[in-house]
Amino acid sequence: MSQTDAGLRNLSLWWDSLPDPIERRAPLGGDTTADVAIVGAGYTGLWTAYYLAKQDPTLRIVVLERDVAGFGASGRNGGWCSALFPASVGKVARTSDRESAVALQRAMNDTVDEVGRVCAAEGIDADFVKGGTLRLARTPLQLQRAKDEVEYERSWGFGPDDISLVDAAEARTALGATDILGGVYSPHCARIHPAKLVRGLAVAVAKLGVTIYEDTTVTGIESGVVRTDHGDVRAPNIIRATEGYTPGLPGYERAVVPVYSLMIATEPLPEAFWDEVGLRRRETFADFRHLIIYGQRTADNRFAFGGRGAPYHYGSAVRPEYDRDAKVHSGLWRVLCDLFPAVRQYSVTHTWGGPLGISRDWYASAVFDRSTGIGAAGGYVGDGVGTANLAGRTLADLILRNDTDLTKLPWVGHKSPEWEPEPLRWSAVNAGLQVMSRADAAEARSGKPSRQAKLFKRFLGE
Repeated sequence: MSQTDAGLRNLSLWWDSLPDPIERRAPLGGDTTADVAIVGAGYTGLWTAYYLAKQDPTLRIVVLERDVAGFGASGRNGGWCSALFPASVGKVARTSDRESAVALQRAMNDTVDEVGRVCAAEGIDADFVKGGTLRLARTPLQLQRAKDEVEYERSWGFGPDDISLVDAAEARTALGATDILGGVYSPHCARIHPAKLVRGLAVAVAKLGVTIYEDTTVTGIESGVVRTDHGDVRAPNIIRATEGYTPGLPGYERAVVPVYSLMIATEPLPEAFWDEVGLRRRETFADFRHLIIYGQRTADNRFAFGGRGAPYHYGSAVRPEYDRDAKVHSGLWRVLCDLFPAVRQYSVTHTWGGPLGISRDWYASAVFDRSTGIGAAGGYVGDGVGTANLAGRTLADLILRNDTDLTKLPWVGHKSPEWEPEPLRWSAVNAGLQVMSRADAAEARSGKPSRQAKLFKRFLGE
């Protein structure tokens, strides 16, 4: 194994379990031209390239990547290809209308199947299994939140085929965790292997004639030109697909904040363990606590489990040493053991993390300014596996001037406000993380809903 290969495999369980040697593509060799230049070879950039090349094979498409394809969140996430959109249906409706907001959620639901379709069509073995997602209610307060969520979704016209309340017995049959009182199940989620998906997608777009330049740092984006450390790419159409790494680009320092989400993975667990725990349909799982957790049963029978809690770093700093935080990783292990006490006898083999992008209004967007030829998508707040596919299809339609149902969705053209300058940004983001963490502890002590959490969600516009 080369040193380069070893370093990349250290990024996450997903990178470490890639079946093939990890090859780096060549950097940009000097000034060039293209019809479309895409900055970032993660899900958003590669899906955009894929749908553009499929619709118009004559396009010269260039993808520019600072490291290697899938280096960021696309190769490190929790492996949920979900229909989750960071803004609620109600919040989207307040910026558009009821019909448009429902249409956006329906498009998100359909996106899960679209990712599976492309995996099958392109021969991408991403361990895609559409088992849905189960969110557990483990306290009376969480159970009430579960009931409220289903009632809320019903008010927008989403029926049992989209979301359903499950009782304690049904939830325990699906997932043998502790203290289960009930839960909510949605079929609109697939378990995936993130790195296999993004690396396979890179291969697929290359076969379509797209050129991916790796080890090429973009230093600036202007109308008609992307400047890099290896030369300029002149193109009438430019897409910025940089998500949590966006603040490193001049002019975009306050577009999103990079907040770290961290994960752990266990050794492969024996069948006897899974006979008790379940996840037979390979459901992804979470619960109704305020500080988000998320998990899956991997194809090789590990727990891959993650959550929030890592601090935001001053000045939107993104550094390799932030990928691991012993305190947060230990906390994730405690939560996993609380959910599944029998896991204590097994080992954690991988710990990792990475930044995700959060816009100021917690609202993802897909935009393309025809006057400048510059577009972007992002602000996924950790729910980017599915949303990035919708973004890629949408950006392709916008570039090609296709008037479609996708280009009419209300997140198209949405402009989030900039984040506050430092130190206000650092104070606000970390205060929010503390509020949600303390809310769970306070509710456990008092048995009453957290007022602070309610106020914080109101601050987010929910």
